[in-house]
Amino acid sequence: GILKMMTFCQGLPGQQPVPGTLDFPRNPQKLPSTSEAESEASMSEASSEDPVPSLEAEVAPDRDKEEAGKKKKKKTKGLANMFSVFTKGRKKKPQPSSAEPQAVLHPEPESGPRLGGRLPTVEELKADLECGRLEAARPLLALERELQAAAAAAAAGGTSQEELVRRQSKVEALYALLRDQVLGLLRRPLETAPERLRQALAVLAEQEREDRQAAAAAGPSALATTRPRRWLQLWRRDVAQTAEERLGRPPAEGAEGRSEAERIFLHMGRTMKEDLEAVVERLKPLFPAEFGVVAAYAESYHQSFAAQLEAMAQFELCQRDTYMLLVWVQNFYPNEIINSPKLARDLQGVGLGSLLPSRQIRLLEATFLSNEVASVKEMMARALDLESKRWAQDVAPQRLDGHCHSELAIDIIQIISQGQAKAEEITLDLGMQIKHMLLVELVVFLRSYQRAFDEFLERCRLLRNYRANVIANINNCLSFRTSMEQKWQTSQDLPRHLLGPLSELKSHGFDNLLQNLFEDLKPLFKRFTQTRWAAARQTLEEIIATVGERLPEFLELHDCFREELMEAVHLHLVKEYIIRLSKRRVVLKTAEQQEELAGHIQANAKLIQQFCIQNGSPATWLHHALPTLAEIIRLQDPSAIKLEVATYATSYPDFSKGHLGAILAIKGNLSSSEFKSIRSILDIDTGAREPFKSLFSLIKVG
Repeated sequence: GILKMMTFCQGLPGQQPVPGTLDFPRNPQKLPSTSEAESEASMSEASSEDPVPSLEAEVAPDRDKEEAGKKKKKKTKGLANMFSVFTKGRKKKPQPSSAEPQAVLHPEPESGPRLGGRLPTVEELKADLECGRLEAARPLLALERELQAAAAAAAAGGTSQEELVRRQSKVEALYALLRDQVLGLLRRPLETAPERLRQALAVLAEQEREDRQAAAAAGPSALATTRPRRWLQLWRRDVAQTAEERLGRPPAEGAEGRSEAERIFLHMGRTMKEDLEAVVERLKPLFPAEFGVVAAYAESYHQSFAAQLEAMAQFELCQRDTYMLLVWVQNFYPNEIINSPKLARDLQGVGLGSLLPSRQIRLLEATFLSNEVASVKEMMARALDLESKRWAQDVAPQRLDGHCHSELAIDIIQIISQGQAKAEEITLDLGMQIKHMLLVELVVFLRSYQRAFDEFLERCRLLRNYRANVIANINNCLSFRTSMEQKWQTSQDLPRHLLGPLSELKSHGFDNLLQNLFEDLKPLFKRFTQTRWAAARQTLEEIIATVGERLPEFLELHDCFREELMEAVHLHLVKEYIIRLSKRRVVLKTAEQQEELAGHIQANAKLIQQFCIQNGSPATWLHHALPTLAEIIRLQDPSAIKLEVATYATSYPDFSKGHLGAILAIKGNLSSSEFKSIRSILDIDTGAREPFKSLFSLIKVG
């Protein structure tokens, strides 16, 4: 009778807690276990949100009726009779023992129609559900529908309201058991056999359909409203909780050289990527498409990741952590996770967005730019200070491939490049922003470098390694110039702006290296005005020999700078020759004398040109400087002289009336009017001129 049935119900095994959280292992083949505390906490949360009435408690009110029936020795209807429509012809099935694990993993359809086509009783369904048999979901749904039909008939004098409430309470208790079983499996899907997972998903899908049907057919009823049950919503809530737990775990120890924030970023990024890859590879094929399993996990992980980063961003981060935060938000997260090869296709339509609001990102970027520029500026100043101390301490520079070498240029270029690379690693746009800021700082540095070098030139002349360090610094200009022209050039004006300090540094270095040589040549050039022009060739040969003896001192310059230095020597020889020619107070009144002098000038010009070309001078622009002056002296026709002067002024725009007058003064057979007429040719404006190299502007005339 009902007493035995109550005793049977009270003796059923208690509800076993289902593991509480979905845990994605790093290695899908080795699945981690969850502690009992996590399982109990999860079950407690589920129970508190949807209280499950006890079946035993529901049966208790019938106990008095059972005893009264026994006294009258009548056959009781009891609990079984209450659900007689489901239990006719059904024999009680014995409880499965704990020694039968296969019944849980691969249950047979025990909860389907029993012998004679009858449905299982409430007690049988309870036993099946507590044993994890999800096949009980279908007869439970049938039981719910029978209850709804009974409620509809109650208005016509059928089942009493009290009985309906009691029956609904039992149905809801069974649904609570089913819900816990289904959601428990879905919380740890990677640890659940695929077929078992499909069963749970089928039950969830069926319940969603029932929710929709119930919403469509909503109307007055004698039963309490229990739908929609929203199990899909509960599953999504569990997914969000899983994401929060997974990303919130402390990162593994042992990552040497990384800050705590860096280890947290790395842990969260790696966990999210590996977990979502597992979802795509292992869960997506099993879940119904309408569940959007990839989107559900992706959105939950994204929200948890974003919440933790936003919380970190509220604090005052150090420079390193600010950089790492931006790298993850702007680069690693969208590129290495969202658009990774295994995830890009599935996450393309999810629309996860950024981890931080755009306003907060802009503030962090401004902080990064300020910090990085200040850091670059400090490191460059420190490098220059160390280098200038080596000069002052007379430390010899390194030799590399036969050239004096300094690491300063390499250090500065690396500092600038690393600053720009860090910004570009965040975004290319940020790289462009810092590029202009770093170029400004580079110009400031180069001016400081030039000032420090000039100070060294003035104060350290007597040091043993003075000339070697001068050459090393001139060689530095090549590395600076090459890097700026190739990597950082952004406009036509900017390179000149940047190269200005380097050009001055190089020029001052050349002047210093050539100073002693030019001092030695002064007395030799003075002979040009003290001897006959016929003897000038011997003097010039002595000058050439003196220069040739000193050229080996410049072999440690880079080839390009040695050529520039030789051009400076070439310019000096031509300039000094013109100065002596202009200063010699000689007047030649005959054409023969003038032609003889022109021949000497032509020969000397050829000697200078051959020597300088053989030693690497690229100054082809000087080739006509002396021969054309010789031609002006040789010519007798004023018109021809004018034409030659006009052509000469085009090649050398700094050739003035004063310079021309000094040359024409040699021609004693020119009338005053012819002299003025020839000079007036320089009054003609030839229009805009391209930049030119100075020659006559270096020559002062009275």
